[in-house]
Amino acid sequence: MKSVNILLTGNPGVGKTTLIQKIIAQINQPAIGFYTVEIRQGRNRVGFEIVTLDGQRGILAHQDFHSSFRVGKYGVNLIDLENIGVVALQKGLQSDSLIVVDEIGKMELFSQKFQKVIWMILNSSNPFLATITKRPHPVATRIKARKDVQLYEITKSNRNEMVERIVAEICSNKPI
Repeated sequence: MKSVNILLTGNPGVGKTTLIQKIIAQINQPAIGFYTVEIRQGRNRVGFEIVTLDGQRGILAHQDFHSSFRVGKYGVNLIDLENIGVVALQKGLQSDSLIVVDEIGKMELFSQKFQKVIWMILNSSNPFLATITKRPHPVATRIKARKDVQLYEITKSNRNEMVERIVAEICSNKPI
């Protein structure tokens, strides 16, 4: 039987990553996956780091990274995404763990390996918690349209109350 597929969307900077971290801290079950954090030099964002829940780190994108895959001023590093992020997700599929992805966005969706593992997770029995781009993207739009996805739009006004609601949903293993 399929567990929950919970996707969080919202504008950049609204607190989706922080929300994911709070949810993980409150659930009483193993979680495998990754989240992204900004790389800053002083007050300027220069890139994004990928951090697995077991502490592995890599560069997802950086303004100094030369790549044919670009989002704005950032070159996307598919090698670290696939060797760190996708590998963590594949490990999650081999367990009964909650699988966490922050985020399913334009940078990550350049990777065919990432796309493949996301579809595998969505079709698996593992509970799944992810953030997903709010902007239109062909793959993200198909994911959000699935009948087995619970999609929540996170705003500054609802983000705190959403922690309890999503923790309850994951723990009850059924939509509320």
